[in-house]
Amino acid sequence: MTTRRRFLAALAATGAATGAMPGLGWAAAGNPAYLAAAQDPGGSFVLVGLDPDGAETFRLALPARGHAGAGHPSRAEAVAFARRPGHYALVLDCATGALRHRLSPPDGRQFNGHGTFTRDGTRLFTSEQDSATSAGIIGIWDVAAGYRRMAEVASGGIGPHDLRLMPDGETLVIANGGIATDPTDRSKLNLATMRPNLSYLTLSGDLTEQVELDPTLWQNSIRHLAIRADGLVAFAMQWEGEADAAPPLLGLHRRGAPPLLAAAPLVDELAMQGYAGSVAFCGTGAEVAITSPRGGRLHRFDASGTFLGATSRADVCGLAPHGAGYLASDGLGGLIALGPEGPGALAHHALAFDNHIVML
Repeated sequence: MTTRRRFLAALAATGAATGAMPGLGWAAAGNPAYLAAAQDPGGSFVLVGLDPDGAETFRLALPARGHAGAGHPSRAEAVAFARRPGHYALVLDCATGALRHRLSPPDGRQFNGHGTFTRDGTRLFTSEQDSATSAGIIGIWDVAAGYRRMAEVASGGIGPHDLRLMPDGETLVIANGGIATDPTDRSKLNLATMRPNLSYLTLSGDLTEQVELDPTLWQNSIRHLAIRADGLVAFAMQWEGEADAAPPLLGLHRRGAPPLLAAAPLVDELAMQGYAGSVAFCGTGAEVAITSPRGGRLHRFDASGTFLGATSRADVCGLAPHGAGYLASDGLGGLIALGPEGPGALAHHALAFDNHIVML
């Protein structure tokens, strides 16, 4: 974990002689490779940094349950987002533990659990919705001005959740889940008429492409995203239709082409219980996987959508690239590595990991 000695050494290395507090790099926070929200045995909520071996590099307190995080591309600074629907996003100095800023959405809005920085770290984009109508909004925050809210644009749909920066650095892809929710109790209001989509926006908010599923799959809410270096988008879905259905829960999309849905064999699809909680490409990009904490399953596919196999793991959800394979986390504190040789225990913590592992 980050120590006072490490902090002072990093401070000296980054120019403390000037008398000004520099923006420390990630080395000052122990060179974490990942961020993850979790709950400790005492019931408190935290954001932790994890190195490639699964060891903690820092642990910072959160005021309530966290969901996902966004790491600044150069500074040891992370934005921790509240569980959806949320009204806080904390900008945390991961080297010193200081709370730098507390972001709040405008009145009548809520954060939806995810955000992403521009490649140069000058802007932060946050997934939001209008609390009354569930209309999707992307908030834009000026990082250099102390995370001042500078603008907002329409997300292109209802109930946006995840959003990612495309490899060109100039385009956002947004998972508009399509579900309108009651602002008081999160009950779902429009399941019979929902229409999820993938929307591609310029950084100034111009909609350049939008992709919908076949009408028979409009109850398959598009929730989470992973992007390969060549621009291939993987999206994980959560089924809101008939309970005995077993629709595909993974989609692949390349801009300018129709989406490809990747189906597992029926018995495997049924075991997922209609819920994919996270999605990631493996370290080489040759495979993509989704997880289901409800089903206790991890499903792997090749990049053409062919099913490669399943791994059983109780309450598994968090997923990220790791070496040539994957890193997965579960609600029991386990971290497992999945490579060509199969799954293996990496580390265990006295924590209940939340839904996501964010790779730095």
